Amino acid sequence: MLKKIAISQVQAGMFVDSVEGPWLAHTLWKSGFAISDGATLERVRQCGAAECWIDLSKGNDVASAGPVAKPVLVAVPAAKSSARRSMAAELQEASHVLKRGKAAVNSLFAEARMGNAVATSECQPLVNQIVESVDRHADALISLCRLKLADEYTYMHSVSVCALMVSLGRQLGLDDAACREAGMAGLLHDLGKAAMPQDILNKPGKLTDEEFTIIKSHPVRGHEMLIESGVDNERVLDVCRHHHERMDGAGYPDKLAAADLSLLARMGAVCDVYDAVTSNRPYKAGWDPAESIARMASWQGHFDPTVLQTFVKTIGIYPIGSLVRMASGKLGVVVEQNPAKLTAPKVKLFFSTKSGMPMQPKLLDLMDRHANDKIVGREPPENWNFGYLNDLWANHIA
Repeated sequence: MLKKIAISQVQAGMFVDSVEGPWLAHTLWKSGFAISDGATLERVRQCGAAECWIDLSKGNDVASAGPVAKPVLVAVPAAKSSARRSMAAELQEASHVLKRGKAAVNSLFAEARMGNAVATSECQPLVNQIVESVDRHADALISLCRLKLADEYTYMHSVSVCALMVSLGRQLGLDDAACREAGMAGLLHDLGKAAMPQDILNKPGKLTDEEFTIIKSHPVRGHEMLIESGVDNERVLDVCRHHHERMDGAGYPDKLAAADLSLLARMGAVCDVYDAVTSNRPYKAGWDPAESIARMASWQGHFDPTVLQTFVKTIGIYPIGSLVRMASGKLGVVVEQNPAKLTAPKVKLFFSTKSGMPMQPKLLDLMDRHANDKIVGREPPENWNFGYLNDLWANHIA
């Protein structure tokens, strides 16, 4: 049972389900947490919101002593979620969702290029399907998105960021409606690229300063296009315009710093960059997933540290497709996560560093109690000439 109270009534021992009001109106974006110490209590009281919802089934009620505002009680049904499936079971449905997503985004961009209003309302069923697939098994859809070809990047990137936003939202504890909103924001965040010159967008080489200036206009143009199409969801518009902003204020287009960046914009920045750097592009091959996470973590001032840390929990310390070295000296590629233990994914072993020779690929579930090996660290792919690395993990899920 939830109860709405004034922020001034918050006490230690309570469980805060959510803070009342829009994200931009307060600084406390996290939801679903217990007030277990004085620092947390002070942070809630100073967050800028007037009211919040506490969960009486998980924490204390307002103390009976002293004046207490009349409580507002509501019975809140559990968020709808799909029963978790095995990765193998979800792959077929995820492939259908991906196919529909590619067609929908392709059509959306085509309309935008012609200067027509885009029917964003028609995207909601697709977002719902992506949410349901992520809830059943996030690895399936997110892994399939990584198999996109370089010339599909513009369209498939939107679907991938949508799935990553939903998965990250779940990990952050956002409710069902907020996760669907995050998914819609991810799907539409790059619409402005439909207005960019195709020769610049697909240039197989480094952009000139002039070309980069043009590309940097896509968040503003996308924001304008969504407004022109009747989109009035402030959070979706916010992600479209601000997914290239940075915590230190050095991003674009508005050079917003941490204090002015919403949770969804911070999420969008992480999801957008991760999918971009791990994808094959016309001008470069994608980075190894584990390497990408390591590099992103080293970019001081770029991302919200808490959001990035939560993102790592979402996709794994060693994301699918990562090349890893085992204690045995064997090399393997991560093919599936084990949510119960991020350091123990399923790995396909394929090379022995001791003999310097390939070996018959062998699937090893590091959560299996009989597993006699473990990961000791990520292995830089550039140290090896494995032209078939992607095939090893892709064939596992195809």
